[in-house]
Amino acid sequence: MATRPYGGLQVLEVAAGIGGGYCGKLFADAGADVVMLEPPGGSALRRWTLSGAPPPGREPGTLFQYLAGGKRSVVSGCRDLLRAADLVILDGPQGWDAARTRALAEANPHQVVVSLSTFGLHGPYAEAGLRANEFVLQAMCGSAASRGLPEGRPLQAGGRIGEWVTGLYGAVAGAAVLRRAQRTGQGDLVDVSMYESMIATMGVLGAVSRSVLGDAAPVSGRSIELPSIVATADGLVGFCTITRQQFMDFLVMIDRSDLLEDTELASAAGRMRRRSEFEAMVNRWAAKRTTADIIELAASMRIPVAPIGTPETVTHIDHFAARGVFAPVASGAFAAPRPPYRSDALLMEPFGPVPAPGQHDGRVRWDERAASRAAAADAAGSRRGPLDGVRVLDLTAFWAGPVCTHLLAALGADVIKVEGLRRPDGMRFSSGKSAADDQWWEWGPVFLACNTNKRGITLELSHPSGRDLALRLARECDLLVDNFSPRVMGNFGLGWDVMRAANPRLVMVQMPAFGLDGPWRDRVGFAQTMEQASGMAWMTGEEDGPPLIPRGPCDPVSGLHAAFAAIAGLEVRDQTGIGLHIESTMVEAALNIAAEPVIEFAAYGRLARRAGNRGPGAAPQGIYPCAADDSWVALAVTDDREWRALLAALGEPAGLDAAEYASMAGRRASAGPIDAAIAEWTVRRPAAAAEAELRRRGVPASRLCGPADLLTDPHLAHRGYWEPVTHPVVGAYRGPAVPFRIASSRGPWIRMPPPTLGQHNREVLTEVLGLGAEEITDLEEAAVIGSRPAAL
Repeated sequence: MATRPYGGLQVLEVAAGIGGGYCGKLFADAGADVVMLEPPGGSALRRWTLSGAPPPGREPGTLFQYLAGGKRSVVSGCRDLLRAADLVILDGPQGWDAARTRALAEANPHQVVVSLSTFGLHGPYAEAGLRANEFVLQAMCGSAASRGLPEGRPLQAGGRIGEWVTGLYGAVAGAAVLRRAQRTGQGDLVDVSMYESMIATMGVLGAVSRSVLGDAAPVSGRSIELPSIVATADGLVGFCTITRQQFMDFLVMIDRSDLLEDTELASAAGRMRRRSEFEAMVNRWAAKRTTADIIELAASMRIPVAPIGTPETVTHIDHFAARGVFAPVASGAFAAPRPPYRSDALLMEPFGPVPAPGQHDGRVRWDERAASRAAAADAAGSRRGPLDGVRVLDLTAFWAGPVCTHLLAALGADVIKVEGLRRPDGMRFSSGKSAADDQWWEWGPVFLACNTNKRGITLELSHPSGRDLALRLARECDLLVDNFSPRVMGNFGLGWDVMRAANPRLVMVQMPAFGLDGPWRDRVGFAQTMEQASGMAWMTGEEDGPPLIPRGPCDPVSGLHAAFAAIAGLEVRDQTGIGLHIESTMVEAALNIAAEPVIEFAAYGRLARRAGNRGPGAAPQGIYPCAADDSWVALAVTDDREWRALLAALGEPAGLDAAEYASMAGRRASAGPIDAAIAEWTVRRPAAAAEAELRRRGVPASRLCGPADLLTDPHLAHRGYWEPVTHPVVGAYRGPAVPFRIASSRGPWIRMPPPTLGQHNREVLTEVLGLGAEEITDLEEAAVIGSRPAAL
C-alpha cells in the first residue's frame, strides 16, 4: 500500500517568498499538514505575476497557486500553532529577525525551526543588514561573471534559481533534523543562507578549482559551451558534449570527421578560440535540417540533445506528455509539474485547493505530541548527526548524484562510494592534469568538492564477484543511490527486483536523466540538456540574442530533490518495515524550479522571455562597467527608498528626479536613460569603490566576484562555509561544507577528505562484509577491486 511519508506532520509556514513556499510545498506534497501564517489580507505573493500585470479574476497568481495548493491558511491564532508545530519554516520580512528566530527555537526545544534568510542568522553581512536580492547574489556568488560572450557584458541566469534552491536546502536539512527530533525528542534550529546556497549551486566549482590547482586552475571569465544552442531549419536545438567521445561523435554527425585529429578543437578552450569557425560549420549543417531530424540523429548516436523548451512548448514536449509530468491544479486554470520523484510505495498529494487568506482561522487543531516527546529527550542522540546510523551504498558519478550523497554524508550517514576500475567517476579526470603527473586522476576539483565524508571502494560490477559483493553490501545498507542511465543496473543484474530480494528493507533511489520510462528513457543527458529542455535557457540571455544555458544548477538541483526523496523514503520504510524503489529524475527536478513562466503562459497566455539583466522584481537592475578593464558592478533597486538612495549616490543627476521615475513601473518603462546615468557614474570608479558607496547608501550592490573572492570572503569565513581538507595526494585545500548551520552541530562538517580510488577497499570489505585478507588479495589479483584505473 502507498504511504504518505509525512502524513500527520504539523508544519507552520511563515513565508513571503519562493524559498519558504517551496520548502513547505515539498512537505505538503509528501502528506504533511502545512498551514501558512499570512499577514492580514494575505501574502503579497498572491498578487505576484512575472509580467507585473495583476492576476485576472479572483484567483491568486499562478506562482502562489503552484506553491500553496493543498495548504491551509491562517492570519491569527498563531501562538498555539507555533507551540504545537513539529516543523516551522521562516522566510520573509514578517518580523522574524535573528533574535526572534533564536527565541522561538529556545522556547520550543522539541521543535525543528528552519530559517531561510539572505545571509543566515549571523556573520558580518547579516549583522550589517546588507541588502541583496537574487540578482545581486548572482554577482556575489561568482555566477554572473562566467555567463555571456567574452566581448559582451556579464549576464544573470533567469528564473530566480537561488530562491528555489534555498528552499530545497531548507527542506533537505529540515527533513534530516526532523528525523532525529522524532527519535530523540530534541528539536533544533536550521539556519539556511541563500548566499551560501547559491554558491553551492552556481559558484562552488570555480572556487574549489582555484583552491586545489592554484594558478594552474582554468582562467575564469565569460564563455559559452560549444556546441550548445543552435538554430535549425525550423527552430532551435540544444547540444552538450561533456566527454571527448561525445565531441568526436558530434563531429562525425555534422559531417566533419576530417577534424577528428584536431587536438585544439577537441578542447573547450580551443573551440572558444576558434568560435567563429566552429559556429559557422555547425550553423551551416543545422540550417538544412529540422529540429526533429537533428534530435533523432543525435539521440541515435548518444549525443546529449534536446529541443529548446519555451513557456509555450514545454508542456507539449512528447516525453513530458507521455510521462504525465504536468497535472492540472485544483482551479483547473493550468497544469503544473508534479513532484520530481515518484514511487508505487509513496502516496503523493495531488494539487489541492488554494485557501483564501485566513480561511482556517480557528479551525486548525494540532496536538502537542512533539512537546511530550521532549520530556523523554535523548540528549546524546541529539548530538549525533541527523542521519547517524544510516548507511548508504553510493553508485553515483559526475555531479548530480554525488551532490545527493555528499549532503547525506555531511548530515551523518555512512556513505560507501563504489567506482569501477574500468569506469571510475568521470569527474576524477576533470582537472586538466597531465597523464604524466603521478596519480593525476585524483585531482578533479568537482570530485574533490562533492565526495568528502565518504568511504571509497572499487568494484567491477560486470564481474560475477563484483556483482556478488555489491549485493552483499546492499544487504547491509539502508539506502542505495545510483544515477546510471536506466538500462545499466539491469544489465549488471542489479535491478530493483534483485535488490529487493537481497534486502527487503532497502530504499533504492535511482536518478535517471529523463526517467525509467517514456520516449527519452535511453537518451544521454547532463545538466545542460535539462536547462535546454526545461525552459531555463529560454529565460537566460540578452533580449535580442539567443538563449543561453544557466550553466550547471540542474546538477545540484537534481541531487537535492533526490536527497529529500531518499529521506522521505526512509520515513516510509521505517513506518512500514518494507523497502521501496524511488525514481527521482533530473529533468523533472529542473521543470519544478523552472515552472513559473510555463504556468503563467498556460494560465494567461503571457509569454515571458529573457531580458538581459533586467527583471520583474527590481528597477533599475543591471550590471554596469567600472573603471578598470572588464570590471563590473551589479545593482538592483527593489523599492522606492532604495531608488532615492541610488539618486543620492549618483549625485542627483538632472532629469532622474522626474515624477515618471518615482514608481517601480515608471522606472521599468524608462530603463534606458536610467541605465545610461548609472553607467556614466560607475565607469569613473573602481568596482570595489562603487560597491562600497552603493552599499553605504543602502542600495543592493556587488562587484562581480570570481573564485578567489569567494575563498577570501569574510562572511563565508565567519560562518565556516570553507573548511580545511587534507587529501593524501592533493594536499591541503579548502572544501565546501554545507550552506546551512544546525544549532546543535558545532562542526566541522568535513570529517574525512574525498577518498582516493579504492582507498577503503580493505576497510569496508573487512568491516562490513567480514572478508579475510586472502579473499581481498584474490579480488585484487582478479581486477575486481584495485586502486588504479584499469586503462592506465
